[in-house]
Amino acid sequence: MKREAVEEFVASIVEGIVEGTDMELVDVEYVRERDWYLRVYLDKPGGVDLDDCQIVSEKLSEVLDAKDPIKENYLLEVSSPGLDRVLKKDKDFVRYNGSDVDVQLFKPIDGKKQFTGALAGFSDTTITITVGEEPIELERSAIAQIRLHFEF
Repeated sequence: MKREAVEEFVASIVEGIVEGTDMELVDVEYVRERDWYLRVYLDKPGGVDLDDCQIVSEKLSEVLDAKDPIKENYLLEVSSPGLDRVLKKDKDFVRYNGSDVDVQLFKPIDGKKQFTGALAGFSDTTITITVGEEPIELERSAIAQIRLHFEF
């Protein structure tokens, strides 16, 4: 099963597991680093805790063991997306509109590949952030990653 198919399959399982709870599925990643990792990111108001992650991990493991859709050996990780979570979906852009974000581009624009500003809007093809008083519209296809900005 290809990476995207694994992610979609696992997402559908997790959606069923968290249905009726206050948890939501944020993202699923199936990536090869040194080993294969299947990462599931969950959130809920106030944040997920270790018990939430354990419950979802155990239920997901049962289904994956029974259906065995992934032929490679992999490590399953179920966790919170963290304070500096990656924003990928339209619902993320709606929820965090007005929040400060860090934007990483694939290629520089005017010599810059990184921007920090307030998320000001989005469309199917663009993301708008406000840096200082100036709105900057960036093509989604040019964006490598958008994360919530977090200062220590």
